[in-house]
Amino acid sequence: MHLGCLGAAGMLLGDPLGLRAATLSGLASPPAGEKPKAKSVIQIWMWGGPTHIDTFDPKPEAGYDYCGPLNKPISTNVSGIRIGQLLPLLAQQADKYSLIRSMTHGVNGHETASYEVQTGRKPGDGIVFPSLGAVVSLFKGAGAGYRGLIPPYIVLTQLQGRFSEVGFLNSRCKPFATGGDPAQKRFLVEGVVGQGISDDRQHNRRDLLEGLNSFGHIMKDDTRIAATAQCNKEAYDLILGDAGKVFDLSQEKDDVRDRYGKSSFGQSCLMARRLVEHGVPYVTINYQGWDTHKQHFTIMNRKLPELDKGLSSLLVDLAQRGLLDSTVVWCCGEFGRTPRVLWDAPWNGGRNHFGACFSALVAGGGFKGGHVLGASNATAEAVVQRPVAPAELLGAIYQRIGIDPDGTLPHPSGNRVPITPPLTDKKANCRRLPELV
Repeated sequence: MHLGCLGAAGMLLGDPLGLRAATLSGLASPPAGEKPKAKSVIQIWMWGGPTHIDTFDPKPEAGYDYCGPLNKPISTNVSGIRIGQLLPLLAQQADKYSLIRSMTHGVNGHETASYEVQTGRKPGDGIVFPSLGAVVSLFKGAGAGYRGLIPPYIVLTQLQGRFSEVGFLNSRCKPFATGGDPAQKRFLVEGVVGQGISDDRQHNRRDLLEGLNSFGHIMKDDTRIAATAQCNKEAYDLILGDAGKVFDLSQEKDDVRDRYGKSSFGQSCLMARRLVEHGVPYVTINYQGWDTHKQHFTIMNRKLPELDKGLSSLLVDLAQRGLLDSTVVWCCGEFGRTPRVLWDAPWNGGRNHFGACFSALVAGGGFKGGHVLGASNATAEAVVQRPVAPAELLGAIYQRIGIDPDGTLPHPSGNRVPITPPLTDKKANCRRLPELV
């Protein structure tokens, strides 16, 4: 029990044994002359691929075969910007975010598209690159002085399962998936909150364990035993102390929880705000359910209001608490969906995968609000203005949080590998979105 640092709870500790120290000097410092604004990143990952034409790039003039019943986009609080009709709350916050309507990679497979959007790399070169979250965990985690008991890279609530987020980096850069459901009465975080186990019972377990640990008391001056004891102490501090209370959403007022929405997504957004407020560098909300091959519009009538309440409340909350300037929020999936609706069987009103053109939302951390970058054609089927590759978006986020996208990562071979594809042509993609920063 001791050597395992209390099992799963031990995995949550920042780096009690100093195992994560890494030589990061010179690998990826901020670009000269730029001072990073962001301290944290919240990624809203719309797992499965959200429809761009029904969310952030509406095309009502394209007609029923493209829009179906969602053909009445709404104006936002920024003149000239319209978004989907089921996003009225986000429409009133458009001054806080910018939209990229020209994301493109041309990949229509979930795994390969997810890999490219989150690593900035195309698969097939023999190297499995780490995701943005794992890289932030490396440079902003324990190796960079992060001392929180909560790990530096959190996923709410399940891992994506599309690719290895950690890539070739050390396993200690992996995300910690909380499990559980923050919308339930008690958020059962893996290794921190146990089903049916009260705090009193946890205290009794700890006391019993300490009473039985005669060897540990006898050998308390041994450095290895002392390190293990410290590990156990921090694990219990997380389970029973103030650090673990960050996961206790009952501390929030009912009206705040209602504003976010009582859905799992809405409460995950609230949880993400609490985590960045606590200093966690990277939080991913794995927002599933966007793979709408069938019953697309039925699903949109449920999913889009959830997205609207959760994301709009997150942006408002971050701004009111003075956290939006220091927190990047980015929201997209691995691709978009076919703008032309598939009315025939077996789809019966569905949309399939579409990597030629899709949208992303970015906010905070030095990104401008109230802007639109790029454009698609009249039917949202092709990029016609300012194509943006995933590597460019990731590079811009790296810069906002103080990681040089042209820096390098430590590869197990002993070589240093560029974080993003090298800039060989200043007119190519990977220009770091200068229009939005």
